[in-house]
Amino acid sequence: MMPRVTNLLRRAAKSVQDLNLFKVLESELNHELASMRFQGFEIRSAGDFILEWDSPWSQDVVLRKKGSGGEEIAVSALLGGEAFQGDSKFPRQALMKVCVKKEDLSSILHFDCVASSIGEDRSDFDIWKAHYIQSNSCLDSSVYRGPVFSDLDPTLQRELKQFLASRGIEEKFTNFLLLHLHRKEQDQYMNWLQKLKDSMNDEYTSSDHI
Repeated sequence: MMPRVTNLLRRAAKSVQDLNLFKVLESELNHELASMRFQGFEIRSAGDFILEWDSPWSQDVVLRKKGSGGEEIAVSALLGGEAFQGDSKFPRQALMKVCVKKEDLSSILHFDCVASSIGEDRSDFDIWKAHYIQSNSCLDSSVYRGPVFSDLDPTLQRELKQFLASRGIEEKFTNFLLLHLHRKEQDQYMNWLQKLKDSMNDEYTSSDHI
C-alpha cells in the first residue's frame, strides 16, 4: 500500500505544480494582451526601403533599396540589449548591419550600427564599425577591414555617418525599425506563451482540478 500512496502523493504534487505553471502562463499572456505596449503607435514608412525578409519565426529582418546610379543598400537588423534611456519609447536597441554596394563593383562598404530611441518620438543611430570588403572572397577574419571606428578622426566619423544618412539611414528609418522590431518581438513572445499554455494538459484549465 505504501508505494501506491507515495505514487498518488507524487502525482498530486506534480498536478499542483503544473496547475500553478498554467496559471502563471495564463496571467502573463493576459498581461501582454492587455498592455500591447507597441501596438498603439503609428508605424510609419521606412522610406524607400522595402522589407524583404520578415519571417515570424526569426528575430531579424532585412530591408533593401536601390539608390542612385544602381547603388544597392541592404540592412539586416534585430533587437539588442536595453537602451538605458529613461524617457525612451522603446526599451531596447536595434543592431543593424548596413551594406552599401556600387553597381558593377564587387567591393562592399559594411557598417555595424546601433539604433536607439532618444525620446518620445525621436531616435538616432551610431556606427560601431566600418569595414571595406573587397569581394565575397575576402571574408576571412584575418583580412584587415579597417581601424577601430572610435579611433577615427571625429570629422571622419561624422562624415561616414552622414554618408549613411544620405542613403536613408536616418531618423524616419530608425523610428520605423525600432517600432517594427519591438512589435515583432512582442508578437513572438505572446506566441511562445500561448504555445506553452496550449501544451499543458486540458485538465489543468479547470479551476476545480485537485
